[in-house]
Amino acid sequence: MAKTKAVFRCSACTHEVSKWVGKCPDCGAWGTVNEVAVSASAAAPGRRAMLPSTAAAPLSQIDAKVTQARSTGVSELDRVLGGGVVPGSVVLLSGEPGVGKSTLLLEVAFRWAAARAETALYVTAEESAGQVRLRADRTGAVHDRVYLAAESDLSIVLGHVEQVRPTLLVVDSVQTMLAPEVDGVIGGVTQVRAVTAALTSLAKATGIAVLLVGHVTKDGNVAGPRTLEHLVDVVLQFEGDKNSSLRMVRGIKNRFGSADEVGCFELHDDGIACVDDPSGLFLHHRTDTVSGTAVTVAMDGKRPLVAEVQGLTVKTEIPQPRRAVSGLDYNRVAMVLAVLQSRGKVFLGKHDVYAATVGGMRLVEPTADLAIALAIASAEAEIALPAGWVILGEVGLAGEVRKVTGLGRRLAEAERLGFTTALVPPGSEKTKTGSMRIHEVGDLRSALRLAELRKSRAPRATVSVE
Repeated sequence: MAKTKAVFRCSACTHEVSKWVGKCPDCGAWGTVNEVAVSASAAAPGRRAMLPSTAAAPLSQIDAKVTQARSTGVSELDRVLGGGVVPGSVVLLSGEPGVGKSTLLLEVAFRWAAARAETALYVTAEESAGQVRLRADRTGAVHDRVYLAAESDLSIVLGHVEQVRPTLLVVDSVQTMLAPEVDGVIGGVTQVRAVTAALTSLAKATGIAVLLVGHVTKDGNVAGPRTLEHLVDVVLQFEGDKNSSLRMVRGIKNRFGSADEVGCFELHDDGIACVDDPSGLFLHHRTDTVSGTAVTVAMDGKRPLVAEVQGLTVKTEIPQPRRAVSGLDYNRVAMVLAVLQSRGKVFLGKHDVYAATVGGMRLVEPTADLAIALAIASAEAEIALPAGWVILGEVGLAGEVRKVTGLGRRLAEAERLGFTTALVPPGSEKTKTGSMRIHEVGDLRSALRLAELRKSRAPRATVSVE
C-alpha cells in the first residue's frame, strides 16, 4: 500500500507549507490553508512515464461537432450561454437566496425534456421532493421525463445517474452535497472542491451537461474556493432586486462563447419568463413631456438598454442641502452636480437634489453623465426637454463631453424605439441612423443651450482707458 504524508495546502493559490498557518504566506488569504494527504511517491521527483490510454491526435482531426451547443428552450439563457448548453460541460449558476435560481433551472429541466425525447435529472439537497413538486405545479414544469431526487450524498447521486441515464443533470446546490470519502464538513473548501471535481469528471466522461447551483458570499462572490470557478466551464451570475420582478443573468466566464452577454427575465408567481425586449421596462410611458427627465442608452454587456433618468430639485433653507440617489452611482452624480454648477452655471447650493432611474435599473457607466446633467438642469429650470431626445456622453471635470463606446448600437436601439434626435459627443464614428437627427455637443454649456435650458450670454463690452 502506497505511503501517504500530510501537507498543508492553500486552496486559493495551492501554495504548500509544512505546518498549518492562518494566513497563506504566498497569496495572503486568511483561512484557506487546509491539511491534505498526498502520496509519498507522487511527491517524489523523477516519476516513471506511463503509456497513455488514448493517444494524442492532430488538432485538425478532432471532431468539433460533439461540442456544439444545444438549446435549453429558454431563449435568454441560450443568449448568455452562447447558443445553449454544450454536452459534457459544467455550468455554475450563482446568486443570492430567493433570487430565483431553482425556479429557472427547474424550467430549464422541463423544457429540455419537453423539447426532445431525453431525460433530465434534478437533484436537490436543500429541499424535499414535495417542495420541488409544489413549485413545479405552480410553474407548470411537471413532465414525465423530468426525474427528481432529494439526495445530498454524492455516491447516491452518481447511482441515480447510472439508473436514469439523463442528458441533463441539475444539482441544487453544490455547497450542500457531501463526498463521503473526503474529510471535511458540508460546504467546506475541501468538500466543495471534491464534489465539483467529481461532477466535472462525470460530465467529461459521459457527455452529460451539468448545471450547478452555487451560493454567494456577502460580497456577492461565489462561495467556496477560487478553484471552483476554474473547474467549471461556464460561470453565470443571477442578479435581481427583491423589490423588483426583473432578473438578470450575466456571464462571468464562458469557454464556449462570449462572457459579455446578459439575459433578462421577469419573475412572476407562476414562474419565470424571458424578457426579449427589456428596454420598455426602464422607460415611463407618458403622453406629454415633463421637466426633469432625460433618456439615455446603456450597454449591459453587448445589449443596449434604453433607460430614463429623472431629476428633481427643491429649494431648501438648511445649510447643507440633501443629495439623494437611487439606481445611480452617488459619487458620479456628485461630480456631475459640481461640473453642472461650475461649468454650466446651474447653481444648486440652495436646492435639495434627487436623481433616480426608472424601473429599478442600475446605471453606473459614465455614458449617462450628460443625461443626468440635463435632467437636473431641466428640473431646476422647470423646462421639459424636447420629446424624442436621447442623450449620450461622458462629462469631464472641465465640462467637455467625451466619446462613448458602441455609439452605433446605442443609436440603433434608440431609433428602433421611436426616438428622433440624439445628442452625442463630437468626433464620434459615423453611424447609419436612418432618419434620426444627430447633434454633436462639445461641452456641457453647448448641450444646455441646445436644450434651451440656458441662454447664451452676450460678450462683454470692452472699455478703453486712456
